[in-house]
Amino acid sequence: MRPFLLATLALGLAPALAIAQPAPTLRPDQVAFRALYKELVETNTELSSGSCTLAADRMAARLKAAGYADADLHPYAAPGHPAEGGLVAVLKGSDPKARPMLLLAHIDVVEAKREDWVRDPFTLIEENGYLYGRGTSDMKGQAAVWVDSLIRFKQEGFKPRRDVKLALTCGEETASAFNGAGYLATHERALIDAAFALNEGAGGRLDATGKPIALNVQAGEKFPQDFRLEVTNPGGHSSRPTRNNAIYHLAAGLTRISDYDFPLEYTSASRDYLAKMGPLVGGEMGAAMSALAKDGTDAKAAAVVETDPGYNGMLHTTCVATMLEAGHATNALPQRARANINCRIFPGTTVEQVQAKLTELVADPQIKVTPMGARSEVTKSPPPLTPEIMKPIETMAARIWPGTPIIPVLTAGATDGAFLTPVGIPTYGVSGMFGDPDGNGVHGLNERIRVASLYNGRDFLYGLVKIYAMQP
Repeated sequence: MRPFLLATLALGLAPALAIAQPAPTLRPDQVAFRALYKELVETNTELSSGSCTLAADRMAARLKAAGYADADLHPYAAPGHPAEGGLVAVLKGSDPKARPMLLLAHIDVVEAKREDWVRDPFTLIEENGYLYGRGTSDMKGQAAVWVDSLIRFKQEGFKPRRDVKLALTCGEETASAFNGAGYLATHERALIDAAFALNEGAGGRLDATGKPIALNVQAGEKFPQDFRLEVTNPGGHSSRPTRNNAIYHLAAGLTRISDYDFPLEYTSASRDYLAKMGPLVGGEMGAAMSALAKDGTDAKAAAVVETDPGYNGMLHTTCVATMLEAGHATNALPQRARANINCRIFPGTTVEQVQAKLTELVADPQIKVTPMGARSEVTKSPPPLTPEIMKPIETMAARIWPGTPIIPVLTAGATDGAFLTPVGIPTYGVSGMFGDPDGNGVHGLNERIRVASLYNGRDFLYGLVKIYAMQP
């Protein structure tokens, strides 16, 4: 998932006419961080050909070089998944009565095909004020900040009151993969025990000029669920075509799904988000958001808000085709046609209800609709945004982005917080890394993050963890 919630998962590209900007002069601590971040981005952690274990080992080596003892570093890899390992690291606190805090980050990335990218996805490249590479935004920036912060704390001799734990995990980006956060929650619960965890899930939204509009904090997330649509057929020779073609059946069903919008739904956080963001966004979009906050049935306002992929994902359950597979020979009628439908289910809606709706929409008994297993438990309600959680966020945000409002948000993307909150570790999404309206290429081509967003987010998270670390 992406570190700043409002990424639209579009194929974001930098503006073609972007004016070259001089690289900022980095502080010595930023130079060290840049090297760490570069190493993490340039370590391929795709499921198909990369290694999270290698990335975790490299981060462990940096922590050890900073003075962490072997006893405070806990690399792990489950049997049968040698390349999908991770790391838990601990900075010991001074008060045994103060419950630990946990810094969570996945280090795996979405697949990136070199031939489709303008630049090598596993080479960190800076251009026109942006850093390009797979994982630069989702979410190796925040992962690198967590490692960097622990290193800085050790070098400064900082003595936190509570233990500060770090968990680097694999498998977040692929529903069928081994999931490190799920493994830790079920097999190493004591190792990651914490009063709360900080994670990806929300960041900040920039306007078209790069000005911060709002800093978001995750207040709930939608539930991801894949469904397989499958048609089987006797097939035959392509010189003897019939209308009973598996591909045609599937294509017609997919078209009917693409034409359907699930009903509008709201949580208190999503309605409040629309009300507060509307005046900040302004224009036609802002007016529509404000109108929808007042009247959730306003179809005219909803039609405007739905034109933004990020906002649209907050309004209702969404289902979209993501993969196709059909046929077995160029000169044969297809014997099988399959599609994967990825749904993001609104809180309160069940998997069974969505399956029933998809079956109704395809309106074809030859198309079998099957849920493909659950990624995690369905979180019934998000952890509360208490003053103990929110006040440190407000304090740090006022230092770095004075006057920028802090707005809780329902995230359309799924995070590994879904594994921790149900086992008693309430997990909050906050990164302080602001994203562009087009989504910065997260999960798509030419993923990028603004240089300023990365360094400001680093300063924000470093100070935030220090405040939390001294709480009783």
